[in-house]
Amino acid sequence: MTDYFEVHERDGAGRVGELRLSDSVRTPALVDDVLADAGSLWPGEREVPDGDESVLTVLPHRALPGGTPEEVREAFAVEYPDVEYPSAAVVAPDTAADASAAGTDAYILSNAQELTGHAGAFVTAVVRTREAIPADSALYLPGVATPANVATLAYAGVDLVDTDHAVVKGTQGRYLAVDGEYFLEDLTDLPCACPACQQPVGDFGREDCETHNVNALRAALATVRERIRSGRLRDYIEGQARHEGWLTAVFRRLDQQYGYLEQRTPVLRRAEVTATSDDTLRRVEIQRFAERVTGRYHCRFDNPLVLVPCSARKPYSESQSHGQFHDAIQFRAHVVSMTSPIGVVPQELELTYPAQHYDAAVTGHWSATETAFVADVLEAYLRRNDYPRVVAHVPAEYREICERVEGRLDRDFEYTVVDHPTTGESLSNLASTLSTELKYGKRERQHNTLRAVADYQFGDGAGDGIFEELRVESHYPKLRAHDADGEQLAALVPEYGVLSLTLAGARRWLDSDAPTRRVEIDGFVPHGSVLAPGVVDADDSIRVGDEVVVEGPHAFAVGRAEMSGPEMAESTRGVATRVRHVEER
Repeated sequence: MTDYFEVHERDGAGRVGELRLSDSVRTPALVDDVLADAGSLWPGEREVPDGDESVLTVLPHRALPGGTPEEVREAFAVEYPDVEYPSAAVVAPDTAADASAAGTDAYILSNAQELTGHAGAFVTAVVRTREAIPADSALYLPGVATPANVATLAYAGVDLVDTDHAVVKGTQGRYLAVDGEYFLEDLTDLPCACPACQQPVGDFGREDCETHNVNALRAALATVRERIRSGRLRDYIEGQARHEGWLTAVFRRLDQQYGYLEQRTPVLRRAEVTATSDDTLRRVEIQRFAERVTGRYHCRFDNPLVLVPCSARKPYSESQSHGQFHDAIQFRAHVVSMTSPIGVVPQELELTYPAQHYDAAVTGHWSATETAFVADVLEAYLRRNDYPRVVAHVPAEYREICERVEGRLDRDFEYTVVDHPTTGESLSNLASTLSTELKYGKRERQHNTLRAVADYQFGDGAGDGIFEELRVESHYPKLRAHDADGEQLAALVPEYGVLSLTLAGARRWLDSDAPTRRVEIDGFVPHGSVLAPGVVDADDSIRVGDEVVVEGPHAFAVGRAEMSGPEMAESTRGVATRVRHVEER
């Protein structure tokens, strides 16, 4: 059981936590700051265990005996009678699972220093260790942190670092910054505004360099914490980590650990996804959207498909270009937008995260990686959805993708663009191509939107299962779904493009054939939130931001997850779920 560490914010494997000692220390943090705060709790001098010479002596660590957490605590109290828990265990990736039975507050990765510079070994070690130890415990990598690498360390799941490596670099005359390091004698200016750097470069000695390096590391950690809070850590490291080759390799290797990152990445957030490189295509948010569109969504319209380019303005329907497409199409076809980095976006999902939450660098040219990705998504989408006709109203750079998919599917697309999609001739071609098609009505559009979002959010078939009988009130995008008797089942949340269920809607979800996400709680009635200690069990499929059904002996509720399902099940601290509606049994 973890008593002193609690996670508050999550961004992939990166977390902002709280280490509660005499005062609270926010992580990712320097162990040096923890020790300054901890007083007698975590003394600064301990004997290094045999065989662990790479481990710094800043936390009480020991070889953990077997037994229950209570037995381990008793053994700890005998070994360290003057030290209160919290405690830290020294582990290697192969021993972390055994050590985790003790429920210590921090785990020190013993071979951290030998892993730096080796992306594959580093990622394997951190992922194995992080998956083996409790979610509400801190992972500490001693002797490796610099201002340049600490953001990537945090992105991998590291919570605690120290100043040792930065100080050693200072004694060697290495001036550290977030973009790498400089030889002190090569500097003409001091590119920093910290107190140590407020002097002429000629007077700046190695002691000053040590002080600056620590200041720069502390500032870099503050930047990381703010990036995690805002949900934009990945955006930051995609640029910042490129200053060192092994750091670029680390986050690319982490992208290959999709299950590890996906479990820890929220399904929605306010933060915008910045798409500035091919690496963005491998982000969890992008891959997850593509997987759900091609694996859960199915078109309920009988009309032809019209493929159109995306727009800079989000949602697309509010852009000037899409307004012109709408005037030409006149509800005679189903509209799907092609875009990098998202892939394809059916019109019903234009609000759904991250379809209206990204900003791409527009160059007028697509890279080979972008072209291949969007072509693969479009092909998978068309294999799942059988349209009577496919009309491609796209510019030249999109046409290559369409032609590639045409060949794979052995079917012909109809092209309507001359020069540019918004020219009068192109729009006239689009209108005349669809002139004989029947229009679909407002009621059909609204019903299909709610059902499509339900399929995307809850699973294939959820739309028909939850909304078998459906009445829609209000206007797009603030749609409210009611059953035949007028009871509200759900509301579309325009900010994220997802459904917020009522208790009646949650019961419909449970009764449907779609997979549900349940949180089992103890014998209490939650009000406002469910804390992790009150969770008995939770579905592994739950992700932060998911709609969840909360059930216990005395309560039935619906709300939104603040932890993943595995984290809820094993954590002893923190908010597991925010409850929206609750009914006492």
